Amino acid sequence: MKFIYIIILAVLLHSCSATKENSNENSSISKSAEDTIRIANDSLEYEIIIVEPGFNAWLQTQRPRGYYSQSFLELKNKFYVTEFNSRVNSSIDWDPNLYSWRIDYNPRIDYGYEVNYLLYHYFLFFEEKYNQNLL
Repeated sequence: MKFIYIIILAVLLHSCSATKENSNENSSISKSAEDTIRIANDSLEYEIIIVEPGFNAWLQTQRPRGYYSQSFLELKNKFYVTEFNSRVNSSIDWDPNLYSWRIDYNPRIDYGYEVNYLLYHYFLFFEEKYNQNLL
């Protein structure tokens, strides 16, 4: 059975570094749960998981779903994924903590609007948060 996994930055290093009190642990766990976005489609056999503190709140400040066409999002994602994966493969030139996972995105597959919307916005968030320029 073929599975396509798109996993983006599962854990930030700084979130694992310090031991916290129980009350702080519980609040960070609930914040992580709020910032985890998972979309799966069993018929297409793909899954996208975005675990990034602050992403969900940031997403609420962006253009709403339906603002961009799916073809626009697919085109942008094609370019973003190509550059992102190029940086994953060039770990000498790019920070391997930022570019640790390849994104398995095939532009010939119709992932649907929601996946393309979230992936596109993740790239915008990534560029802004980490001061990167992928395009």
